[in-house]
Amino acid sequence: MPSSLGSHSHRSTTKSSQKPFKSRKATKGALKEIQKGKVQDLSHRKSPHQQLMSKFDRRNQARQKQQTKHKEHLRDNSVFAGRDGAARIVAVIPLCEDVDTAAAVRLLNDSVDIDIEIPEQGSVQVDIDRFKQKVRYVGLKRDLIACMDAARVSDFVMFILSPDQEVDELGELIIRSVEGQGMSTLVTAVVGLGKIEPPKKRAQVLSSLKSYVTHFHPDQEKLHNLDSRQECANLVRSLCTTTPKGIHWRDDRSWVLIDNVQWPEDLEGNVVLTGVVRGKGLKADRLVQVGDWGDFQIEKITAAPSDSKKRRPDGMAVDDSEKILDTPTEDQDDTAELAPEEVVMKDDMDGMDMSVTTAEKRGVLLDDHHYFSDDETHLPAVPKRLPKGTSAYQAAWFLGDDFSDSGSDYEDVNDQNDVDMDTPALPQDGAEGVAPREPTEMAPSEYPQSEMFLDPNPDDEAEAEQLAAFRQRKGDEAEEDREFPDEIELHPHVLARERLARYRGLKSLRTSHWEEDEDKAHEPEEWRRLLQVPNYKAARSQVAREALVGGVAPGTRVHVYLRNVPASIRSTYDPSRPLTLVSLLRHERKRAVVNFNLTLSSDFPEPIKSKDELVMQCGPRRFIIKPIFSEGGNTSNDVHKFDRFLHPGRSAIATFVAPITWGFVPALFFKPTTDGNPQAPLNLIATGTSLAPSSTRVVAKRIIVTGHPYKIHKKLVTIRYMFFNREDVEWFKALQLWTKRGRSGHIKESLGTHGYFKATFDGKINPQDSVGVSLYKRVWPRIAEPWNSAHSHGAEDVVMDTDKDVGGGDMVL
Repeated sequence: MPSSLGSHSHRSTTKSSQKPFKSRKATKGALKEIQKGKVQDLSHRKSPHQQLMSKFDRRNQARQKQQTKHKEHLRDNSVFAGRDGAARIVAVIPLCEDVDTAAAVRLLNDSVDIDIEIPEQGSVQVDIDRFKQKVRYVGLKRDLIACMDAARVSDFVMFILSPDQEVDELGELIIRSVEGQGMSTLVTAVVGLGKIEPPKKRAQVLSSLKSYVTHFHPDQEKLHNLDSRQECANLVRSLCTTTPKGIHWRDDRSWVLIDNVQWPEDLEGNVVLTGVVRGKGLKADRLVQVGDWGDFQIEKITAAPSDSKKRRPDGMAVDDSEKILDTPTEDQDDTAELAPEEVVMKDDMDGMDMSVTTAEKRGVLLDDHHYFSDDETHLPAVPKRLPKGTSAYQAAWFLGDDFSDSGSDYEDVNDQNDVDMDTPALPQDGAEGVAPREPTEMAPSEYPQSEMFLDPNPDDEAEAEQLAAFRQRKGDEAEEDREFPDEIELHPHVLARERLARYRGLKSLRTSHWEEDEDKAHEPEEWRRLLQVPNYKAARSQVAREALVGGVAPGTRVHVYLRNVPASIRSTYDPSRPLTLVSLLRHERKRAVVNFNLTLSSDFPEPIKSKDELVMQCGPRRFIIKPIFSEGGNTSNDVHKFDRFLHPGRSAIATFVAPITWGFVPALFFKPTTDGNPQAPLNLIATGTSLAPSSTRVVAKRIIVTGHPYKIHKKLVTIRYMFFNREDVEWFKALQLWTKRGRSGHIKESLGTHGYFKATFDGKINPQDSVGVSLYKRVWPRIAEPWNSAHSHGAEDVVMDTDKDVGGGDMVL
């Protein structure tokens, strides 16, 4: 026993150390999250104590979010609070011909026991004592312009449908236009459902109408039946208690739905507009946009109390003299659209004339250089085999490669005596946009048969017949642009160097430098006086911060006195149509080169041509524009290709000169209809969004001059029908040639007098291939005209198109 006890052993402790979990070894998913920059969630706790503290933190955070949301809700609804609060604006829009908006408003009032007279068209304010709120119903006809004007200042948009008639094209146009410009809270209703017989069919009709509404607005969970008194009461309660979601671009500004307009007795008086301030504070220093009247300065803003505020609690009348709330200061915006001429930077016209003179002496501009005068060759010199270390002086004594090239003590050196030192260097082999050349392409003995080829020199009649037969493939202009974009055909009797004098060559459209000095001779007269915004993001933030402080508080009923309102506007004013006042942000009156991201509707069957007349609505303003289209995206040189046509379903950047609009505001693009319908004078063809303005964004129109291979011997090709005289060939010989099947080359020399020339390519080309050369010219945007002046004087007299050149387009002021 003792011996057995002595031999027994046991472990020293009962604690066993387990292999620790290797949390430092991240999984593949964790490594991916780290690479994407995801920050580790530190709120995840391990111990029970840490979990308990995290629970308190989560509760505290949830409570803070709830309090913040409640404060925002109170702030949004504070403008409606109290007996003298602002009325909730409801735009009642009919979508069918047999819908009566006045009858729909009567049914809503009857459900809350209110009996007042409702006009057939126009606005009416209703005091709902049950909910201690005021509602202003804006009844509308099926008028596209009136519906859009009312919807952009409304808290609620109510679409009214009919159980008997379907929504026609005009109704769908109203739906898409109101939605596209920005819309607050939407409610939908139907009138006349009780007249459907038999009653079992009403549920089916209601379901069908709801399915139609959800096609445009899937968030619409209920279609209200106004024939039911209970549903009408529920709808009125929703209008009085729901917080409107608002419109993003509208909430950054101050806006007013005009209740009354007071015209002056004489021509020198001020027009007085009365309404309740909404949105941000209304400032007298900022300009205001009034409907389609235009932009005006504010003389002063005075209080316009309601009838309940004009009497004291004891029933005694108070002094109803107007109290001035805000007056302009020295910081008031002026109505000037352009910068003063005396502050515009002086242009160096002498240097510009020198460049033009140089262009006349030499060939076409390639990137930022003029290459190849008449006594220069445009191809690089044949490299010589010289011993290493040979100086330029010694190299002149070597006449050719008379020595063996098997050694390693020789190097290739270009003959500098054959190239003018003032001539810029040619693109190197392998450079972007230029195909590498083989060293033997200049060897005079490589193609002996082609070197002996002479111009057939046909007579003019035979040449004209052959050219006409070759070009007999013309079709529709838009279809031709889709199949053969940017291709042009030169007339045999027109000098290409004169017709295309403003065009230049580029090695690469996306990377080559664009020489702006060459454009100064052709830029519009007032181009330098347009607004320049170097840092758009910072400028926009500063303007937005200015709108947050000061001004007449929202919810205040005011009289706004406007300066210099034309007397002719009084004849165009219609009290039954909604009139709105929107305060403009700083600088929004000044003109700039504005850009809009435009997407052509796939429902519109025809392509839109650049510089076609369109009507654009952006925010509170409408313009008649003739935009130029270009490709989107960012490039290192800020040069973008001009598009002659915008085809259905595609997107482009529309550029024109118009007053700037801060922020990314939705825009609608309309085309005037040809049927003359006064209710729908416009047809919605595209939607878009405003982008940052830029005067440095170059829109370059590309043209492609094509030719046909006439003789092919390996890599040496004789080309015809591109040019028609020797001088044009010499003028454009610096440009790179390319084929539709991917070959590239350069002009070697001219042949004869009919424009034939020899060219070398990087490989053998196909006889059915087409040879082209690309040229570019800057296109200038057109100026936009306000909708009011164009609508009253006729859209055809707004802008005159005086540029008949290929890809023309100077701005007509």
